[in-house]
Amino acid sequence: MRFLHTADWQLGMTRHFLAGDAQPRYSAARRDAVAGLGALAAEVGAEFVVVAGDVFEHNQLDPKVIGQSLEAMRAIGIPVYLLPGNHDPLDASSVFTSTLFTRECPDNVIVLDRPGPHQVKPGVEIVAAPWRSKAPTTDLVAEVLEGLEDAGAVTRVLVAHGGVDVLDPDRDKPSLIRLAGLEEALTRGAIHYAALGDKHSLTQVGDSGRVWYSGSPEVTNFDDVESNPGHVLVVDIDETNAVSVTPRHVGHWRFVTLHRQVDTNRDIADLDMNLDQMPDKERTVVRLALTGSLTVTDRAALDACLDRYGRLFAHLRTWERHTDLAVIPADGEFTDLGVGGFAAAAVEELVATARGDDTDSATDAQAALALLLRLTDRRSA
Repeated sequence: MRFLHTADWQLGMTRHFLAGDAQPRYSAARRDAVAGLGALAAEVGAEFVVVAGDVFEHNQLDPKVIGQSLEAMRAIGIPVYLLPGNHDPLDASSVFTSTLFTRECPDNVIVLDRPGPHQVKPGVEIVAAPWRSKAPTTDLVAEVLEGLEDAGAVTRVLVAHGGVDVLDPDRDKPSLIRLAGLEEALTRGAIHYAALGDKHSLTQVGDSGRVWYSGSPEVTNFDDVESNPGHVLVVDIDETNAVSVTPRHVGHWRFVTLHRQVDTNRDIADLDMNLDQMPDKERTVVRLALTGSLTVTDRAALDACLDRYGRLFAHLRTWERHTDLAVIPADGEFTDLGVGGFAAAAVEELVATARGDDTDSATDAQAALALLLRLTDRRSA
């Protein structure tokens, strides 16, 4: 038996930093990743797809998002089993019980709306642990596995959502999945594979080779949070219940963090080269953590560099909490502007302020001097 394990589609997700056409393109990419599972399933011969929670970003969605999402699921063409997670729990406002969803849900899409075994076909079952609220007070997996007998001739796949205790720093959280109980169920043959969702990076849990987070098929956060997103798992379980898991990379977007020390124009040129060589700029978000000390001239060159690439990337910005740039006017830096009288006196005052101890005033003066240099360069060009 072969199937696809995926999770955390979070269809309808928006990223606050995406402006212009970047957000619609990002949303379309997330839907395309879903629809593209059909081609992957056909390529590898997968019989069905399990989605281990957080199908949708939340339960209050624009009808257009729901309709487009269902069309993407229809395009997969084989059975798709959806597990409600913490973003889209089966509460009173559940998207899965909405009139629009139930009316337009394709025949190949099945919601795992009750805990326990669901038959996929004779000899194959999914054991589901759906969320019914955003904050469960118990281990939903332990509840669904309690009393579950040896599967015998039936192959069973657990589909669940949430953090695992061995990976979570808050091990006293009541909703955490206890790995020991999960591995005990695997050992006694009550289940044969655990398809988990909630962690957006591809992650194997424990040493059994049978407990995995697939991660989100498209990146949702920067690389300091998501180290390995963009995957779907191809899972094989043979007649002896031996398990083989093969990750397939399907994502197209990247959220990248760059840490750079910039003290000279050479450093700025190196940053420019790094940004220039990054592929797929229209599908890449860049967050820059910059530290260093620059002259006003070099700071103006840096701003020009960032302005240029800000137009090319889906989004580019500095990471303020990790950016510390000092701007110190160099001696003689403003002597050849070709201005005199009142204008020259004003420039001298700005230079003095930029070197002063009043942080806010110095920052404003540095920005004014940088703008002055850029305007001067444009006039001379």
